[in-house]
Amino acid sequence: MSGSVSVGRPGAIRLETVAITVVCAIVLAAGWYILSQRQQSLRQSPGGLDGLQVWLASNGVSAQNFTGGWLMDQTSIGLLIQPVYDTVLDKGRDYPATKEELLLQQDEYDLTRTLLLRKARRVPSLVVLPKWRSGMRLTGMAHPVLLVERNRLNTLLADLTGDSRSKISYAETPFTDFRFESSEDKTLRAKVYAAQMFQSDACEPVLGNRDAMILADCALPKEEDAKKEDADEDSEDIDRVLILSDPDLLNNHGLRLGDNARIVLDLVRARAEESNVVIDYSRSVWLRDPITMPERERTWSDLLRFFEQPFLTLWIGAGLLLTLFLWRAALRYGPVRPETTGPGAGKMLAVQARARLMRLSGQDGALVGEYAVARVAAAATTLFGAANARHYSSGNAFLKYTERRHPAYANRLRAALESIDGLPAHLPASAAIHKIDELEQVLELITHDT
Repeated sequence: MSGSVSVGRPGAIRLETVAITVVCAIVLAAGWYILSQRQQSLRQSPGGLDGLQVWLASNGVSAQNFTGGWLMDQTSIGLLIQPVYDTVLDKGRDYPATKEELLLQQDEYDLTRTLLLRKARRVPSLVVLPKWRSGMRLTGMAHPVLLVERNRLNTLLADLTGDSRSKISYAETPFTDFRFESSEDKTLRAKVYAAQMFQSDACEPVLGNRDAMILADCALPKEEDAKKEDADEDSEDIDRVLILSDPDLLNNHGLRLGDNARIVLDLVRARAEESNVVIDYSRSVWLRDPITMPERERTWSDLLRFFEQPFLTLWIGAGLLLTLFLWRAALRYGPVRPETTGPGAGKMLAVQARARLMRLSGQDGALVGEYAVARVAAAATTLFGAANARHYSSGNAFLKYTERRHPAYANRLRAALESIDGLPAHLPASAAIHKIDELEQVLELITHDT
């Protein structure tokens, strides 16, 4: 009976529910962690831009990384840096099946042409083209064999500029220097490994020359060329964009070469004009124009009226009631157990409480005496049934029955009962257990003697 009751206890059900909830939470957390760690590892890799954000912020430029999740006031953004790790826009990448395919993978995550153009038309933008395959991030080695395919870059460049004759070219020497005049009229030199340059009639060089530039100010495709994706956006009036063909000018790998860090800082300060610089890794348009956006008739501040008097008193009362409810529920934690509500439960609890008090006070001798009385009564119930047990439940009556029906065990039972009756109130636990063992042995013989 006790086993069946314990299986159906509410506590067991609650334990299973809590276990399932914990497992689900762990699975969700693990999935989110894996997805976030993938982008985090990309940003911290040699080809990532986390170093650029740190460099700009340490030199007084307001810069932040952005992965989406909330609207941003586009009027506060001076320059939006969009790193592109996708060589084929508007097409899902093929997931690698082997380690070799992973090292030679050309796309890190998928982007769309519409996304890049919409952002570029709404805020001043710098689009950073891809250069290295995944192997560069995973191994930390920049080898020419890990460069992405040139044909893919040509198509990507044509999509962003609208110039089908745009093309990518590579330097013939390992390191290439590019001359740059800073805003302070100082001559700086950018140094790039395996320089990835381009030429386009739609672009004006900023770093490099017209036939071999790595940073250029380019015209955005006309709306008809872009399928008029953004014709309904009144705030999209920007028609030019900065395009950086070689990310090694400003990524974690390239900032430490030559005067790259100083050149990037000078360019950003000139373009951002003391506004925020946002390195945007998101895959949606989170930009908001406060001028063209319709004003809301209601705001979150309207809810504050419900926390003023007289509502404040009601909220305080509800909070106190909820606190009291949770406190009482925590103490009780669930419904009353079934075994404490059945017939005789009050007597059982009283006996248990008395036994606990006697045990805590060290009265093991008295406890053995009480146990002997209860044990003889239980033996009488087993032999004669509940209806007739009261006639033989006392020690003397049960002893007379034993002398009459089981004379072989009478002397042994009498000795056990007399020894228990003569025990002092305070008794060592080992001696008490020994007396109980003697009584149990003789009662078992009497009960099962046929």
